[in-house]
Amino acid sequence: MEELSSLNALCPVCEVPALVPFQIINNTRYHRCGNCEATVMDEADWLDECQEKAIYELHDNNPQDEGYRRFLSKLTTPLLERLEPGACGLDFGCGPGPALAVMLGEAGMNMALYDPFFYPERSVLERQYDVITCTEVVEHLHRPAEVFRQLDGLLAPGGWLGVMTCFQTDDERFANWHYRRDPTHIVFYRRATMEWLAGAHGWSLDIPAKDVALFQKV
Repeated sequence: MEELSSLNALCPVCEVPALVPFQIINNTRYHRCGNCEATVMDEADWLDECQEKAIYELHDNNPQDEGYRRFLSKLTTPLLERLEPGACGLDFGCGPGPALAVMLGEAGMNMALYDPFFYPERSVLERQYDVITCTEVVEHLHRPAEVFRQLDGLLAPGGWLGVMTCFQTDDERFANWHYRRDPTHIVFYRRATMEWLAGAHGWSLDIPAKDVALFQKV
């Protein structure tokens, strides 16, 4: 088996040279950031763009699926408690079935869509929003630091960024964790990672439910 070497490479989340070897699982290498505590798949083990898109096209995110709507309500319910009717929002990384935007639209929000594969119209990235949602998105990001800076610029003062991703908690179970087994998942966030992001961008942070982080631009 190939061994992990000492890296101290640049973390793609916090951009600090603090990545150190973590685990090798079926020849896929993972590293842990000593600064923000993110866990990161080695770039050499990423899928290419075509392989990645092929997996996304298999996702069945039907806005009418009641089970899926209940899953998304972990994010929509606390967000709607914080938003005024008619707020302008962006579903960032909405995928082929923008169920979250449909749900927020039903609640009176004015939602725009962006996804680099399925809704690539970049004009929606030229204005600011009262709310931005990233549901099951940030674990796929190749350059998360760049994207979080972009999202900060897209948020109006006082705006909310809602992130849903499975927080990584148990190192002993990492190898068999269902979330890790998705080959498009390349960055795994801990609560400490979310706290680091809030501090780095000057956001407030609330974690109202498991695997949900709400950031407010203050």
